[in-house]
Amino acid sequence: MSIQSAPIDKKITVRTVQERKGHEPVTMVTAYDALFAGIFDGEVEMILVGDSLNMSFFAEPDTLSATLDQMIYHTKAVCKGAKLPLIVFDMPFGTYTTPEQALANATRVFRETCAEAVKIEGGREKADVVRILSENGIPVVAHIGLMPQSVRAEGGYRVRGRSEEEIRELMADALALEEAGAFALLLEGMKSEAATRITEAVKIPTIGIGAGNGTDGQVLVWSDMFGFFEAFKPKFVKRYLDGAELIRQGLRQYREEVRSRTFPDEKHSY
Repeated sequence: MSIQSAPIDKKITVRTVQERKGHEPVTMVTAYDALFAGIFDGEVEMILVGDSLNMSFFAEPDTLSATLDQMIYHTKAVCKGAKLPLIVFDMPFGTYTTPEQALANATRVFRETCAEAVKIEGGREKADVVRILSENGIPVVAHIGLMPQSVRAEGGYRVRGRSEEEIRELMADALALEEAGAFALLLEGMKSEAATRITEAVKIPTIGIGAGNGTDGQVLVWSDMFGFFEAFKPKFVKRYLDGAELIRQGLRQYREEVRSRTFPDEKHSY
Protein backbone atom coordinates (compact mmCIF):
# COMPACT_ATOMS: atom_id res chain seq x y z
CA MET A 1 0.00 0.00 0.00
CA SER A 2 1.49 3.32 -1.05
CA ILE A 3 1.55 6.35 1.22
CA GLN A 4 -0.04 9.50 -0.20
CA SER A 5 2.09 12.45 0.87
CA ALA A 6 0.28 15.62 1.90
CA PRO A 7 1.07 18.72 -0.15
CA ILE A 8 3.76 21.01 1.27
CA ASP A 9 2.17 24.24 2.53
CA LYS A 10 5.16 26.10 3.98
CA LYS A 11 8.20 27.65 2.34
CA ILE A 12 11.20 25.32 2.39
CA THR A 13 14.48 26.97 3.39
CA VAL A 14 18.08 25.90 3.82
CA ARG A 15 17.35 25.43 7.51
CA THR A 16 14.30 23.28 6.74
CA VAL A 17 16.46 20.95 4.63
CA GLN A 18 19.17 20.79 7.29
CA GLU A 19 16.63 19.92 9.98
CA ARG A 20 15.45 16.92 7.91
CA LYS A 21 18.79 15.19 8.47
CA GLY A 22 18.12 11.84 10.10
CA HIS A 23 14.39 12.50 10.42
CA GLU A 24 12.45 12.77 7.17
CA PRO A 25 13.81 12.19 3.66
CA VAL A 26 13.98 15.16 1.29
CA THR A 27 12.57 14.97 -2.24
CA MET A 28 14.10 16.95 -5.08
CA VAL A 29 13.39 17.11 -8.81
CA THR A 30 14.74 19.17 -11.66
CA ALA A 31 12.71 21.85 -13.43
CA TYR A 32 13.55 24.22 -16.26
CA ASP A 33 10.41 26.33 -16.84
CA ALA A 34 7.53 28.02 -15.05
CA LEU A 35 4.91 25.55 -16.29
CA PHE A 36 6.40 22.42 -14.74
CA ALA A 37 7.79 24.31 -11.75
CA GLY A 38 4.22 25.34 -11.00
CA ILE A 39 3.09 21.71 -11.15
CA PHE A 40 5.91 20.66 -8.83
CA ASP A 41 5.22 23.54 -6.40
CA GLY A 42 4.11 22.14 -3.06
CA GLU A 43 4.91 18.56 -4.07
CA VAL A 44 8.68 18.45 -3.41
CA GLU A 45 11.00 20.17 -0.95
CA MET A 46 13.66 21.17 -3.47
CA ILE A 47 13.89 22.03 -7.16
CA LEU A 48 17.22 21.86 -8.96
CA VAL A 49 17.51 23.97 -12.08
CA GLY A 50 19.96 21.47 -13.49
CA ASP A 51 22.38 21.80 -16.36
CA SER A 52 20.77 18.51 -17.42
CA LEU A 53 18.51 20.81 -19.43
CA ASN A 54 21.34 20.84 -21.96
CA MET A 55 20.58 17.19 -22.73
CA SER A 56 16.82 17.16 -22.08
CA PHE A 57 15.91 20.39 -23.86
CA PHE A 58 18.76 21.02 -26.28
CA ALA A 59 19.60 17.42 -27.27
CA GLU A 60 23.29 17.91 -26.52
CA PRO A 61 25.39 14.81 -25.76
CA ASP A 62 26.43 16.14 -22.33
CA THR A 63 25.98 19.13 -20.01
CA LEU A 64 29.22 20.95 -20.71
CA SER A 65 28.02 23.57 -23.20
CA ALA A 66 25.33 24.99 -20.90
CA THR A 67 26.06 28.68 -20.24
CA LEU A 68 25.52 30.94 -17.28
CA ASP A 69 23.07 33.05 -19.32
CA GLN A 70 21.02 29.96 -20.21
CA MET A 71 20.90 28.79 -16.61
CA ILE A 72 19.87 32.22 -15.35
CA TYR A 73 17.10 32.41 -17.96
CA HIS A 74 15.67 29.04 -16.94
CA THR A 75 16.03 29.78 -13.23
CA LYS A 76 14.04 32.99 -13.60
CA ALA A 77 11.27 30.94 -15.21
CA VAL A 78 11.35 28.29 -12.47
CA CYS A 79 11.17 30.95 -9.76
CA LYS A 80 8.05 32.36 -11.42
CA GLY A 81 6.34 28.99 -11.22
CA ALA A 82 7.43 27.59 -7.84
CA LYS A 83 7.20 29.50 -4.57
CA LEU A 84 7.47 26.83 -1.87
CA PRO A 85 10.46 24.59 -2.76
CA LEU A 86 14.07 25.59 -2.14
CA ILE A 87 15.39 26.55 -5.58
CA VAL A 88 18.96 25.41 -6.31
CA PHE A 89 20.93 26.82 -9.25
CA ASP A 90 23.30 24.38 -10.98
CA MET A 91 26.52 26.26 -11.70
CA PRO A 92 27.51 25.33 -15.27
CA PHE A 93 30.88 24.02 -16.41
CA GLY A 94 33.68 26.59 -16.34
CA THR A 95 31.91 29.14 -14.12
CA TYR A 96 33.63 28.29 -10.83
CA THR A 97 37.21 27.37 -11.72
CA THR A 98 38.56 29.75 -9.04
CA PRO A 99 37.02 31.06 -5.82
CA GLU A 100 36.98 34.58 -7.22
CA GLN A 101 35.25 33.56 -10.45
CA ALA A 102 32.76 31.44 -8.52
CA LEU A 103 31.87 34.32 -6.20
CA ALA A 104 31.42 36.76 -9.08
CA ASN A 105 29.19 34.37 -11.04
CA ALA A 106 27.17 33.15 -8.06
CA THR A 107 26.65 36.75 -6.95
CA ARG A 108 25.22 37.49 -10.38
CA VAL A 109 22.92 34.49 -10.05
CA PHE A 110 21.60 35.74 -6.71
CA ARG A 111 21.13 39.27 -8.03
CA GLU A 112 19.29 38.24 -11.20
CA THR A 113 17.19 35.29 -9.94
CA CYS A 114 15.40 34.15 -6.81
CA ALA A 115 17.62 31.07 -6.45
CA GLU A 116 18.38 30.28 -2.83
CA ALA A 117 21.45 28.06 -3.24
CA VAL A 118 23.93 26.95 -5.87
CA LYS A 119 25.28 23.50 -6.68
CA ILE A 120 28.87 22.86 -7.69
CA GLU A 121 30.63 19.67 -8.73
CA GLY A 122 33.94 18.65 -7.23
CA GLY A 123 35.63 17.15 -4.21
CA ARG A 124 38.02 18.64 -1.68
CA GLU A 125 39.79 20.55 -4.45
CA LYS A 126 36.68 22.76 -4.51
CA ALA A 127 36.66 23.40 -0.76
CA ASP A 128 37.98 26.94 -1.23
CA VAL A 129 35.15 27.65 -3.68
CA VAL A 130 32.56 26.34 -1.23
CA ARG A 131 34.13 28.36 1.57
CA ILE A 132 34.13 31.72 -0.21
CA LEU A 133 30.53 31.28 -1.36
CA SER A 134 29.31 30.21 2.06
CA GLU A 135 31.13 33.06 3.78
CA ASN A 136 29.42 35.51 1.43
CA GLY A 137 25.88 34.36 2.06
CA ILE A 138 25.50 31.95 -0.85
CA PRO A 139 24.45 28.47 0.37
CA VAL A 140 26.11 25.59 -1.46
CA VAL A 141 25.04 22.07 -2.34
CA ALA A 142 28.29 20.21 -3.06
CA HIS A 143 28.23 17.38 -5.61
CA ILE A 144 30.57 14.39 -5.51
CA GLY A 145 30.73 10.91 -6.98
CA LEU A 146 29.86 10.66 -10.64
CA MET A 147 30.15 14.23 -11.91
CA PRO A 148 28.59 14.86 -15.35
CA GLN A 149 30.74 17.94 -15.96
CA SER A 150 33.82 15.70 -15.82
CA VAL A 151 32.48 13.11 -18.28
CA ARG A 152 34.94 14.00 -21.06
CA ALA A 153 37.92 13.96 -18.72
CA GLU A 154 36.79 10.65 -17.24
CA GLY A 155 36.06 9.08 -20.63
CA GLY A 156 32.44 8.36 -19.78
CA TYR A 157 30.13 7.75 -16.85
CA ARG A 158 31.62 5.50 -14.18
CA VAL A 159 30.08 4.38 -10.89
CA ARG A 160 32.20 5.40 -7.90
CA GLY A 161 32.88 3.72 -4.57
CA ARG A 162 33.64 0.26 -5.93
CA SER A 163 36.69 -0.22 -3.71
CA GLU A 164 37.61 0.66 -0.14
CA GLU A 165 40.18 3.12 -1.48
CA GLU A 166 37.55 4.90 -3.55
CA ILE A 167 35.18 5.05 -0.58
CA ARG A 168 37.92 6.61 1.55
CA GLU A 169 38.55 9.22 -1.17
CA LEU A 170 34.85 10.05 -1.38
CA MET A 171 34.65 10.26 2.40
CA ALA A 172 37.58 12.69 2.50
CA ASP A 173 35.85 14.83 -0.14
CA ALA A 174 32.58 14.85 1.79
CA LEU A 175 34.17 15.83 5.08
CA ALA A 176 36.26 18.58 3.47
CA LEU A 177 33.23 20.08 1.73
CA GLU A 178 31.19 19.94 4.92
CA GLU A 179 34.00 21.67 6.82
CA ALA A 180 34.17 24.34 4.09
CA GLY A 181 30.51 25.21 4.65
CA ALA A 182 28.36 23.18 2.24
CA PHE A 183 24.87 22.82 3.72
CA ALA A 184 24.08 19.63 1.75
CA LEU A 185 25.81 17.00 -0.36
CA LEU A 186 24.57 15.51 -3.61
CA LEU A 187 25.90 11.97 -4.06
CA GLU A 188 25.64 10.71 -7.63
CA GLY A 189 26.43 7.40 -9.25
CA MET A 190 28.09 5.57 -6.39
CA LYS A 191 27.71 2.22 -4.70
CA SER A 192 25.06 2.17 -2.00
CA GLU A 193 27.57 1.27 0.70
CA ALA A 194 29.68 4.31 -0.09
CA ALA A 195 26.70 6.68 0.00
CA THR A 196 25.42 5.21 3.27
CA ARG A 197 28.80 5.51 4.94
CA ILE A 198 29.16 9.13 3.82
CA THR A 199 25.65 9.93 5.04
CA GLU A 200 26.48 8.49 8.45
CA ALA A 201 29.80 10.35 8.62
CA VAL A 202 28.60 13.89 7.84
CA LYS A 203 26.27 16.13 9.83
CA ILE A 204 24.73 17.73 6.74
CA PRO A 205 21.98 16.08 4.67
CA THR A 206 22.88 13.98 1.65
CA ILE A 207 20.76 13.72 -1.47
CA GLY A 208 21.29 10.72 -3.70
CA ILE A 209 20.86 10.01 -7.37
CA GLY A 210 21.93 6.54 -8.33
CA ALA A 211 23.38 6.16 -4.84
CA GLY A 212 20.98 3.75 -3.13
CA ASN A 213 18.50 4.19 -0.31
CA GLY A 214 20.82 5.16 2.54
CA THR A 215 20.91 8.91 1.85
CA ASP A 216 18.84 11.67 3.47
CA GLY A 217 16.93 12.35 0.26
CA GLN A 218 16.66 11.67 -3.45
CA VAL A 219 16.75 13.69 -6.68
CA LEU A 220 15.68 12.73 -10.20
CA VAL A 221 15.55 14.54 -13.53
CA TRP A 222 11.86 15.15 -14.20
CA SER A 223 11.99 14.18 -17.88
CA ASP A 224 13.60 10.86 -16.89
CA MET A 225 11.18 9.97 -14.11
CA PHE A 226 8.09 10.87 -16.15
CA GLY A 227 9.19 9.13 -19.34
CA PHE A 228 9.72 12.13 -21.61
CA PHE A 229 13.46 11.64 -22.23
CA GLU A 230 13.76 8.49 -24.33
CA ALA A 231 17.33 8.58 -25.65
CA PHE A 232 18.44 6.30 -22.81
CA LYS A 233 17.32 5.27 -19.32
CA PRO A 234 19.90 5.01 -16.53
CA LYS A 235 19.57 2.00 -14.24
CA PHE A 236 18.75 4.19 -11.22
CA VAL A 237 15.77 5.90 -12.88
CA LYS A 238 12.28 4.70 -12.01
CA ARG A 239 9.66 5.86 -14.50
CA TYR A 240 6.56 6.95 -12.63
CA LEU A 241 4.74 7.87 -15.84
CA ASP A 242 5.05 7.06 -19.54
CA GLY A 243 4.71 10.70 -20.45
CA ALA A 244 5.92 10.58 -24.03
CA GLU A 245 3.44 7.86 -24.97
CA LEU A 246 0.57 9.65 -23.23
CA ILE A 247 1.28 12.76 -25.27
CA ARG A 248 1.48 10.75 -28.49
CA GLN A 249 -1.90 9.21 -27.70
CA GLY A 250 -3.38 12.64 -27.14
CA LEU A 251 -1.91 13.96 -30.38
CA ARG A 252 -3.24 11.01 -32.33
CA GLN A 253 -6.72 11.58 -30.93
CA TYR A 254 -6.47 15.30 -31.73
CA ARG A 255 -5.32 14.62 -35.28
CA GLU A 256 -8.10 12.10 -35.84
CA GLU A 257 -10.75 14.47 -34.52
CA VAL A 258 -9.49 17.29 -36.73
CA ARG A 259 -9.46 15.03 -39.79
CA SER A 260 -12.96 13.72 -39.03
CA ARG A 261 -14.18 17.25 -38.23
CA THR A 262 -15.42 16.21 -34.80
CA PHE A 263 -13.18 18.91 -33.30
CA PRO A 264 -13.97 21.64 -32.72
CA ASP A 265 -17.56 20.75 -31.90
CA GLU A 266 -20.29 23.09 -30.69
CA LYS A 267 -19.03 22.91 -27.12
CA HIS A 268 -15.63 24.24 -28.20
CA SER A 269 -16.87 26.93 -30.58
CA TYR A 270 -18.08 30.48 -30.04
